[in-house]
Amino acid sequence: MTSNYKKIFTGDSLKAKLLVARLHEIGIEAVVKDEAESARLAGFASSMLGQVDVYVHKDEEEKALTVIY
Repeated sequence: MTSNYKKIFTGDSLKAKLLVARLHEIGIEAVVKDEAESARLAGFASSMLGQVDVYVHKDEEEKALTVIY
């Protein structure tokens, strides 16, 4: 299965929220994958507390990386 999204960040949720806000300012909608929150909502425990992944559409990856670096 191929995906049209590329992971550009893995780290704590606060930094991810700041990154997503900066991406939104330049017109990029990011997808945040939070395994710990998903597990909590499903009634399970997770050892990945606070770690989230941020994805952007692969066509916007290069533009998005300028926000990070």
